[in-house]
Amino acid sequence: MNRDVSTSLDMTKSARDRGQHSSESTLGSEILKLLRQPKYRPLDKKEIADALGYSAPQRNEVRLALRDLEQAGEIARIRKNRYVLPDETDLVTGTLSVHEAGYGFLANEKPGEPDLFIAAENTGTAMHGDRVVARIIRPIELSRARRPRAEARVIRILSRAHETVVGTVQQTRHFFYVVPDDPRLVHNIYVEPGPKARIGDKVVVKVENWESRHVNPEGKIIEVLGPRSAPGVDILSVIRKYHLPLEFPKAVLKEAEAIGTEVNAGAREGREDLRGQFIVTIDPDDARDFDDAINVEELAGGAWRLGVHIADVSAYVQPGGALDREARRRGNSVYLPDRVIPMLPERLSNGVCSLNPRVDRLTFSVFIEFDKNGRTRRARFARTVIRSAHRLTYKEAFALLQSSPRDELGVRLHTAWKLAALLRKKRFAHGSLDLDMPEVKVVCDERGKPIRFERVENDESHQLIEEFMLAANEAVARELTRRATPAIYRVHENPDEERLAEYREFVLSHSLRVGDLSNRAEVQRLLETIRGTPEEHALKIGLLKSLKRARYATAPLGHYGLAKANYAHFTSPIRRYADLAVHRALANGKNVPSLQQLSATAEHISETERAAAEAENDAVKMKKLEFFEAQLQARDPQLFDAMIIDIRNYGLLIELPALLLTGLVHVSTLTDDFYVFSAPQRQLIGRQTRRRYRVGDTVRVHVARVDQFKRQIDFAVADLPRTGVRRGPKRRI
Repeated sequence: MNRDVSTSLDMTKSARDRGQHSSESTLGSEILKLLRQPKYRPLDKKEIADALGYSAPQRNEVRLALRDLEQAGEIARIRKNRYVLPDETDLVTGTLSVHEAGYGFLANEKPGEPDLFIAAENTGTAMHGDRVVARIIRPIELSRARRPRAEARVIRILSRAHETVVGTVQQTRHFFYVVPDDPRLVHNIYVEPGPKARIGDKVVVKVENWESRHVNPEGKIIEVLGPRSAPGVDILSVIRKYHLPLEFPKAVLKEAEAIGTEVNAGAREGREDLRGQFIVTIDPDDARDFDDAINVEELAGGAWRLGVHIADVSAYVQPGGALDREARRRGNSVYLPDRVIPMLPERLSNGVCSLNPRVDRLTFSVFIEFDKNGRTRRARFARTVIRSAHRLTYKEAFALLQSSPRDELGVRLHTAWKLAALLRKKRFAHGSLDLDMPEVKVVCDERGKPIRFERVENDESHQLIEEFMLAANEAVARELTRRATPAIYRVHENPDEERLAEYREFVLSHSLRVGDLSNRAEVQRLLETIRGTPEEHALKIGLLKSLKRARYATAPLGHYGLAKANYAHFTSPIRRYADLAVHRALANGKNVPSLQQLSATAEHISETERAAAEAENDAVKMKKLEFFEAQLQARDPQLFDAMIIDIRNYGLLIELPALLLTGLVHVSTLTDDFYVFSAPQRQLIGRQTRRRYRVGDTVRVHVARVDQFKRQIDFAVADLPRTGVRRGPKRRI
């Protein structure tokens, strides 16, 4: 027996000495206790089994326990497959986020611990999203970066984010390879040419061998999606890239088919009947799943009563059933330019659960009374049945709010806006941050080709619904907290001061005055300062990146952006599983899943939400690229109004407000003069004409170049003077 094993045996009583393993501790805790001993030396799995007194037939139990502990990040495996505690050997477990340039950051799984910087040469064969173990090679105090950060090197990949990669087939003189669609996957993948795949096809590749970063990974084409420019292939590639499920399993559809399409008398029994009240829905033009409805009453003395009525999906989707399991697996609906991938089958999402007008629907209602100042006096919750009086689009609601009321609908809507405006004013006075961003909707033809873009503003009609949903969500979260009922909360934790300090430097680089951003009031002041400026979009994006990502958790940790101590998602159970889980918690109280089960669900749906958001953004970006590729091929390309948002020595960074798209006008395309960059003034100045380009200037542009692989679009300024730079006479020799 070697010295390490004998030392460990001295430190722990063997099973023979005890007669049996302690019933008070699991094998995992025994292993951790062993590794925490002061005299512990790194042991392999056989030596650990011997040290704990496990015989040869029981070693498989030890192997499985070691695997689970390693996957959980509680122990780490080093050279010669020996095990240690991560902290004692400067090892960190986390998820790797890779930048397009090749370097990455490791999100430490330990709460409160900072991220680590991973240089490109230190990522090994890890790819974006992989869960890895990294060793710290330069502590934070020795960091040479402007923002000090510990540096690390990946030493082991615990699990791949995905086994497959979506990309485009290309060919060199000697071999075929696939260029990944995700620019964060920085290595091309060598493949064998298949009989079906052709150059330029979108394909799905299974990554097989990759042992060294110094050679490219190898893979096998497992699905050919079709030519990159073929109709529907772009969206299909997004679906495959993010592993989005298209079809529902047969068991799910069978369970859905068994649910009736109408609300009968038996379903209404025991519910509060609100069918006589004037209740309306307000949704996007093309929405088909209406999961929220509202009504507002103005009471005596300036008080208010708000009713928020949410589709009672929990009345149809039972815990543990096929519908429930599939809804949890999907986590949420995904909204792509040419389709919706629903969380629930359409029989429910667009049918009996959708609050369609003039039909009975089962709902879960929140009734909130406010005083004249918008303070909540009381809240009540009830299972109800409603019959929506009107289905309004946001455009219709906005038009009604912009004109004097002419009928009951107009009067009711104006009354609702009075309360919403009061709540909105109170919310921002309490510290809520105005982080709303306009959106762009892609309009496609029947073949999926983008034909135009519609900018969706956060006008009064959107704000009305937003304020009422926020009020209902907060009331539900407050009630669940008061009851101490295990539930899933929507949390947005306070930002790291270091990230805010780094963002402050970014703001200062735009010649804006800004104070300490750890002070919420200063963040609000900054947002007010940049409103309507050329830099607003870029600075808001920068702020969002400096904040933590909102997620789901089983503890009410508060919501920083909304400045709320208690917050949950309750108002969209047709498209979010979190809301369905909250409905059940509010309704049942006692018959709820364990905290461990809820925690696993919260983590899972946080991941599906991130994947859905990335897929939606990716799809819109691809449609924009496709639109401008078509513009390039047009004989008379369309002109767009653009605003200069920044100026560099290589050109103008512009934004097309109508499309929420940024691009570059390279200085080489400004052919009417030779332009010199003035860093102090942040201007490009023509040497001959003295023409100046400044931040905030508006220019007319047309597309000049589209790079599908880098996902970049370059533009050129239209209507430049045709005369070139005036030159002096040629010298005669």
